[in-house]
Amino acid sequence: MGEIKIIIWIVLGIIYIISRARKKPTTDSTPRPVEDYSEEKPVTFEELLKEIQGAKTANQQPQQVLKPVEEYKKEDYDDNLRDEEQPLERVDYTYRNQDTIYETYEKAKQEAFNRPSMEETLKLENTIVRFGQFKGYEQQMRPSLAREYGKDLQDRSNFRKAFILSEILNKRF
Repeated sequence: MGEIKIIIWIVLGIIYIISRARKKPTTDSTPRPVEDYSEEKPVTFEELLKEIQGAKTANQQPQQVLKPVEEYKKEDYDDNLRDEEQPLERVDYTYRNQDTIYETYEKAKQEAFNRPSMEETLKLENTIVRFGQFKGYEQQMRPSLAREYGKDLQDRSNFRKAFILSEILNKRF
């Protein structure tokens, strides 16, 4: 199995080398600009600065001064406004006068005096009394584990349990 893998890798390598050899180097059809390295005198910083400032002043155009248009000055917009600004919410709004919640509350409060109270409607004959109905929910007292072991050790017939427990509690090492 290992030999087959090696042979496959060798064949792939040979195919790669052949494909690279067949491929001709491509020549760029776009001509590259040839830089002219003529021996000119190096340009100083001051000359460069003057050249840059000259280019800036040539590109800048004089700014136009805008004159105010007379049409806008003729119309006065303050005349169309109301006397004063009005608030976005009503100031004189009261919940007691506008909402129906308070009316419902007051109505229920008045009707409460007309209805009979709980003491008046409750009759002792209608109550159902069942003794012991909650006994299923009471917790039963279970003896603790230590108490069970104590009883087992006092009984002579449980010698086996007593021996195992003594081996557990009395470590030799």
